Amino acid sequence: MDCFHYPLDTETLLRKKRRLRRELLTQNPHPLHKKIAILGGSTTNEVADQLGLFLLQYGIEAEFYQSEYAQYWQDAMFGTPELDAFAPDVIYIHTNWRNLTALPTTADTAEQIDAMLENQYVHFETMWQALEQKFSCPIIQNNFDRPNYRLMGNRDIWDVHGRSNFISRLNQKFYTYAAAHEHFYINDIDYLSADYGLTAWGDAFYWHMYKYAMCLDAIPSLANSVANIIKSLYGRNKKALVLDLDNTLWGGVVGDDGVDGLAIGPEVPEGQVYAEFQSYCKALKTIGVILAVDSKNEESNALAGLNHPDGVLRPDDFVAIKANWEPKDQNLKAIASELNLGADSFVFADDNPAERAIVEAQVPGVAVPVLDGAENYIKMLDHGGYFEVTTLSQEDLKKTELYHQNAQRAAAQAAFGDYGEYLDSLEMTATIRGFEPLYIQRIAQLTNKSNQFNLTTLRCSEDDIRAMAEDKNRICLCGKLVDKFGDNGIVTVVSGEQQGTDLHLRLWLMSCRVLKRGMEDAMMDTLVSEAAARGVKTVYGYYYPTAKNAMVRQFYGNFGFAEVSEDEAGNIVWKLDVASYLPRHPHMKIER
Repeated sequence: MDCFHYPLDTETLLRKKRRLRRELLTQNPHPLHKKIAILGGSTTNEVADQLGLFLLQYGIEAEFYQSEYAQYWQDAMFGTPELDAFAPDVIYIHTNWRNLTALPTTADTAEQIDAMLENQYVHFETMWQALEQKFSCPIIQNNFDRPNYRLMGNRDIWDVHGRSNFISRLNQKFYTYAAAHEHFYINDIDYLSADYGLTAWGDAFYWHMYKYAMCLDAIPSLANSVANIIKSLYGRNKKALVLDLDNTLWGGVVGDDGVDGLAIGPEVPEGQVYAEFQSYCKALKTIGVILAVDSKNEESNALAGLNHPDGVLRPDDFVAIKANWEPKDQNLKAIASELNLGADSFVFADDNPAERAIVEAQVPGVAVPVLDGAENYIKMLDHGGYFEVTTLSQEDLKKTELYHQNAQRAAAQAAFGDYGEYLDSLEMTATIRGFEPLYIQRIAQLTNKSNQFNLTTLRCSEDDIRAMAEDKNRICLCGKLVDKFGDNGIVTVVSGEQQGTDLHLRLWLMSCRVLKRGMEDAMMDTLVSEAAARGVKTVYGYYYPTAKNAMVRQFYGNFGFAEVSEDEAGNIVWKLDVASYLPRHPHMKIER
């Protein structure tokens, strides 16, 4: 649906939201259900409607609680039976500068203004802490936009008496809190309002007539921003950017113009535009985005272009390079298969509208932004919100290196006729331990990112994982895999709840990049061994179907579990007699 792509089609989003909702539900019959509490300092009905649409587009169906008008602080501090019973998964605090109870004047001293600033900050900090203590869920807080007037003109931003200065200082205190507290996120309406145009954003008519915090047409932009944070929390981010080459990463056609004829680098304005775009793409790698090439080109020409002396990207920056004359949709599917990623993990960037249309039609789920003019490429990708960052682990920082190591493993496999011999050649060591503090962040991240090899798709915060680790009635295991090519990090997680002599497996997932390496065998051997040591006689496994996890439907059956029941929704309960389990002894050294 084009209305969700930047630039947003606000007229369609606002006027046809019921039809859009029906269409989105039809397209995604198995959405992730989440409860979101909106605590507003202004009217929030339209915010909830638009946020619901954007989340549905990301496969998340939201149920909303909304505070009464301007009762955000009261609901947070004193609670309501409705909010308590709602038990939100996410809290969004929708406030703006008009909700500040005091702003400085020229009559105030610097000391009075400092005290005023601290009082305003404490008003919010106290609320955040109360919500965290009661609900232990992610909190999203707007920072503050600015009034669309400056009483002192340009002086307003640097003079201690200026409202712009005061709001900027207050925002900085919010950012310091966010940096020190997990599961607290800033929705940057200061940037959104500037990008939208502050005069239009802050149209006073909509405040005085409807008590909207911004003009009606800006609400979809706000909702999109909040939705990007929430979809990132629940693993709906894109993971890879697939790039065309000619007139996308450089100006010109390398096969016709030659490397010397390409526009890239400082010599001409057009070349500077492409160099800046390459720098942006390279920077995406630092937040865990992987890059690939899908280009109609001779491979030798493509590599020559990527080695242009004024270029920023080099062949090693890409985890896959498909430069050939095959259809681009087929190349993209091949890249997805090689990387063990679903098509909905990809963004496809190509200057040619015909190629974009083919890929969008033939590869459902891939995001295909409109790239119209090289000077707009960065804006179109950035404003699309495809790669929103809420957490950043060490695994994210070395994602390209991990995929290059996988390519080396694939090349090594081709040299062996026997798969077992290949696995032995990898010299693998699996380290399986409990949920240790060092790995809490990565474990929580895996629960929110792993979709295909995920038996129950239970999504967990870091606090949830800590609670599991501290529960004496749970068996919690995480597995790390190292081989001769490198360290894959934490790649699999299991958590089971013991009830007497029964163990119920509530969480089992694994990163698809280590599929068919025997890590699931190592985990099952370890799990059953530990369960037996704790007196467990029967293990129950649960499979809850989603649009993506069909590959693990028979996972427990393959380990000798017997099917107990299956309901109409396809949810299956499996059962294993611990005494009958036959260990798998995978091709690896296992350290426990």
